[in-house]
Amino acid sequence: MSDVPTVRILGTHGVPAAYGGFETAAENVGLHLAEHGWRVIVYCQVEGNGPVTEDTWRGLERVNIPVNIPGWRGTSLFDLLSIRHATRHPHDVALVFGYNTGVFNVWQRLRGTKLVINMDGIEWSRKRWGFARQTILYVNERIAALNGHHLIADHPEIERYLWTRAPKRKVVMITYGAHEVSDAPVEPVLERDLDPGGYLTMICRPIPENSILEIVQGFSTRRRSHELVVIGPYEPDSDPYHREVMDAASDQVHFIGAVYQPEVLQSLRVHGAMYLHGHTVGGTNPSLVEAMAAGNPVIAHDNVYNRWTAGDGAAFFTTAEDVDRELSRILPDPDTLDAMSRSSLDRYHAEFTWDHVAGQYEQLLRRHLSTSPSKEQ
Repeated sequence: MSDVPTVRILGTHGVPAAYGGFETAAENVGLHLAEHGWRVIVYCQVEGNGPVTEDTWRGLERVNIPVNIPGWRGTSLFDLLSIRHATRHPHDVALVFGYNTGVFNVWQRLRGTKLVINMDGIEWSRKRWGFARQTILYVNERIAALNGHHLIADHPEIERYLWTRAPKRKVVMITYGAHEVSDAPVEPVLERDLDPGGYLTMICRPIPENSILEIVQGFSTRRRSHELVVIGPYEPDSDPYHREVMDAASDQVHFIGAVYQPEVLQSLRVHGAMYLHGHTVGGTNPSLVEAMAAGNPVIAHDNVYNRWTAGDGAAFFTTAEDVDRELSRILPDPDTLDAMSRSSLDRYHAEFTWDHVAGQYEQLLRRHLSTSPSKEQ
């Protein structure tokens, strides 16, 4: 028996983070908890076949589960296997990222496990999934909202949405975080034939709901003092939307492909003059927060998610004409760029540091320790 507080983190691909926002959150929250005396077990999806193995990384215990099925079906199998393993220790608090397989968490609930679930955005509403997957996600969202002892919303708008799914007492708002980056090597920028300070960045999945076409059209309306660097996996030969975006681009728009190395993304952000953000759905967006943590001035799509995240110091657009107007207004004015940069950092420091975010996770998880039996080893 032990009095060490224990949490099991499920629902991500694992640590170290190398996949997306949930993995980055799991890593940073997990490291914070470990530094504050917690025993942290993170379930990690690995490729291939073989037995489950366990090891440690920076003080976090990893349960490595091999899965040889690609895509979301493999992820679903991994979630099922993770939950089956976690139910051997039902008195450890479970921190679950995402509700995509919420039906499996019923097993933990029946075993008496305290479930704290980060509900992500309104994922089922994204048209790119198609009707079948939207239906699966919708059902799992409702099940997760019912079974979770606490539901985490990463944005006030998501919090209000979750109030339609669960009692208000079960819902808490804890946003996404980032590490401040004030300096980074310039070599990744130069290797891509870019001029430090002479380009704007856009980093997102190349789908219509991220307003990429509107941004590229608006930027390409006229010659600019800066270039536009578009980061993401574009396949114009197989995706009509990708082709439409690339056809709309002027010769000042550079499609440099996907960049998965965090240190390279940091360099591209730090040495860029501005960040363009076209996401239209989904709560607090990690890429937007990371751009603000790098001090980037922001032009974002005008919606409730981005307005709250970026704050009053950002500029906003709806149409390609808006993008053209805002760029033409802001880029020639160094004072405006400096003021927008300071605003991004001020907003980041007020809400989005990992110390602040992870500290809120810890407070919430501790509330469930007091109602759990002694920890099992």
